[in-house]
Amino acid sequence: MAVQAEQFGNGMTGARRRSPGLILTSLTFVYVLNFLDRQLLAILAKPIQDELQISDGQLGLLGGLYFAAFYCFIAIPVSWLADRTNRVAVLSLACGIWSAATMACGFARTYPQLALARMTVGFGEAGGVPPSYALITDTFPPGRRGMAFGIYNLGPPIGAALGISLGASIAAAFDWRDAFIAIGAVGIVTALALPFLVPEPVKGATDANPIDVAGPAPFWGTVKSFFGNPVMSLAAFGGGATQFVTYGLGNFAVLFLMREKGMSLSEVAIWYALVIVIGMGGGMLASGRIIDRVTRTSRRGFATLPAISLGIALPFYLAFVWAPSWPLALMLLTVVMFFNYFYLSCSVTLVQEESAPNQRVLAGALLLLVMNFIGLGLGPTWVGQLSDWFAARGTTNGLQLALYTLTPFYLIAIALFMRLARTIDRREARA
Repeated sequence: MAVQAEQFGNGMTGARRRSPGLILTSLTFVYVLNFLDRQLLAILAKPIQDELQISDGQLGLLGGLYFAAFYCFIAIPVSWLADRTNRVAVLSLACGIWSAATMACGFARTYPQLALARMTVGFGEAGGVPPSYALITDTFPPGRRGMAFGIYNLGPPIGAALGISLGASIAAAFDWRDAFIAIGAVGIVTALALPFLVPEPVKGATDANPIDVAGPAPFWGTVKSFFGNPVMSLAAFGGGATQFVTYGLGNFAVLFLMREKGMSLSEVAIWYALVIVIGMGGGMLASGRIIDRVTRTSRRGFATLPAISLGIALPFYLAFVWAPSWPLALMLLTVVMFFNYFYLSCSVTLVQEESAPNQRVLAGALLLLVMNFIGLGLGPTWVGQLSDWFAARGTTNGLQLALYTLTPFYLIAIALFMRLARTIDRREARA
């Protein structure tokens, strides 16, 4: 206990000057900007399409494969570097890069220019989330990490809601380009301030059973231990199947509501933003609190909780796509958003606790590599290409039909999380 207390104290030296609450708030704000910048393209899809004359398929590639190709794979070497250097410095530099690239999106005049800027946004954002996962894990002890990650994962709903509200409002009042430029400028200021707000904690400082992390973990050893561990790999692939749905829906929801449900941009700025905050934000907070409770006696809850939540979300999702009016669609979508995101805090917390302290940034990056390549890379691409395919055959509701095709991925995700639950059960039985 004396060793543990000493290590905990050493790890929290910087946190005495900067409270854990301030650290978590600062990291969450960076995540808000991360997701806000990422979602601006989907939020402003209609005016961008009108000006640059791009199809749904091209739009899906911009928000999906083109972005994810950099976001997923660059995260691996960046995270390997962060595990060996200063994680806060890597996060600050990444925030500056993606924010400058977001501003560049506002200056793009052609589709290739916009594609290049989006790829650079993905390059920068690759260094955003994995270092934050490790910083939070080394700031909060077990039993409090689920709620901490639940709060941190408010970044996507707050970012999306601000993007909808600010982005749509700026675009409606001025131009869609001004939204990219203004929000990118905020990110650059944040990148400069971050090192003064977040100290670099000692690796493993808050673990229940601290281990020696004096030396850096080997790269291929970490990769092998991640994919060789069925708990971590199943959490990653279950999350990937879920993100195929969430990103496939999220990148086209605004366009779907405007084109096929009759919403205006000003209505989207108010009502869709509320759906994101109440639905997705409520789900993030609820899942974080529930995780800490249900995993006190068994880690099985990390798997059963997302499986149950996705099973509840599925019928509401089908009803949302079918709904004949946008007010009814938004009511149903609120329930979908609430239950769709329980998986995120579960998967992140489980993988961080399964990893050694000096492997956590890279393990977080490998988790995101699997989840985001499947979900972010392929989900929007799938929906966009199918929408164009249906439209080319004369259907007037091609995007609606494309969204229906996401249904099987709910079932795949549920099956993977249930298999994860059985794997955890067998491990605990052996223990």
